[in-house]
Amino acid sequence: MNRQNFVWHASLALMLVAVAAFIGQVRRWQTHTPPPFVEAPRAEFPVHDREVPDAHREARDILVRFREGVSAERIGEITRERNDEVDDQIESVEGLFEINDLDDVDPQEVVAEYAALPEVEYAEANEAIELDPVERFSVPAGEGATAAAEPGLGEKLPNDPMLGDQWALVNRGLRGGREKADIGAALAWAKTQGSERVVVAVLDSGVDYTHPDLMENMWLRPGDVAAYQDEHLGTVDDEHGFNAVDNLRDPMDDNGHGTHCAGIVGAVGNNGEGVAGVNWTVEIMPLKFMTSMGTGTTKDAIEAINYVIDRKRAGVNVRVISASWGSTLRSKALEDVIRKAGKEGILFIAASGNSTADTDRRPHFPSSYNLPNVISIAALTRKDELAGFSNFGAKSVHVAAPGAEILSTWLNGQYREASGTSMATPVVSGVAALILSVESDLSAEELRSRLLDSVDKLDVLSGKVSSGGRINAARAVGAK
Repeated sequence: MNRQNFVWHASLALMLVAVAAFIGQVRRWQTHTPPPFVEAPRAEFPVHDREVPDAHREARDILVRFREGVSAERIGEITRERNDEVDDQIESVEGLFEINDLDDVDPQEVVAEYAALPEVEYAEANEAIELDPVERFSVPAGEGATAAAEPGLGEKLPNDPMLGDQWALVNRGLRGGREKADIGAALAWAKTQGSERVVVAVLDSGVDYTHPDLMENMWLRPGDVAAYQDEHLGTVDDEHGFNAVDNLRDPMDDNGHGTHCAGIVGAVGNNGEGVAGVNWTVEIMPLKFMTSMGTGTTKDAIEAINYVIDRKRAGVNVRVISASWGSTLRSKALEDVIRKAGKEGILFIAASGNSTADTDRRPHFPSSYNLPNVISIAALTRKDELAGFSNFGAKSVHVAAPGAEILSTWLNGQYREASGTSMATPVVSGVAALILSVESDLSAEELRSRLLDSVDKLDVLSGKVSSGGRINAARAVGAK
């Protein structure tokens, strides 16, 4: 064979090989050795900004709930046929899986393909969630605090030096506020200051559990409760709580939002330092599903709630999830896991959102889920006015609470004021914990009713929230 013919034949062979390789990559025409149903631990899959192996860098994930009776073997067949991988199963909701698509197909196309299968109840993309923006500024410890007035008849006040600036708890009309436009905390504290037997899960960016005003009230996994077990994560050392964002397992806050919310629920009271929480004594369980940039995903929120349900079943008395975030995108999977939490006796308290929107017309989730264990919270100013940023809804928003210029804990031992329905939400979560400190056997539905039936009615909230009122801690615990 002469050189010219050799080159021609070699070129033709290379072209045929390239064509064959291209055909082999066509998604539905390929034949390949199927991966096993559970191929790899979760750490090998991309979650947010974590470093991941190149082989998985293009993976896209969706949430799929298979119908009752569909076997694990059949689910494995379905995913293998599509060159997809099962990343995780949500144990608390039967048939709910996270599935990774490795072909870089538009997630909505993959969702449509799964949704069309007779074995599938629903499928949806794993959507991004962002914290609503809040206004905040630093308040150095020991500076800028206004002394609180002496307690009135029947009131009880702690010795925390910044209490005078915590108008949500004790409003003496300072800084343009309206006197007694607060939650009646001083009267409530005369009956109860909380209980270490009550656990509130803060589902957010984690919590700085080393903050000196939070440390004594941070939840630690009891010695008689086994470490968390997950089919894909394995054994999780959940000493301080749970981190769904990455593989570190540590729910330390690197954003600040979660720490601020935690302080509103339960900064240590009467310790002569910083601020007081709605509860002086409580156990705060940190759940991290938001990154340092304030972004998360539906799947990670679900994973964290799934953890709470597991811990409740293991004997941890976690009764409230405080959720200061949301989206206008509805997730059936998130709704299912919140519903399951309710069946375990867990109340889910959620921010209504900061878009000045009527959520009866433009729902905000998870606060707009019509579930018996969900409460949606609007925000008030120190003048008892609906905050200009706050969402509202005569049917879909249930109660209002102080949410503007709220002073609380921040990262690295700091304190800051912040505004948002994010701040109003842990106020209500804190009141729920106060109620449970004196009536521990209430169901989630009974606890919800108690919160809504004990409000202070305000004309400004008529037609804006279903209860027509501001949360009142004193009435809620039976102090007046």
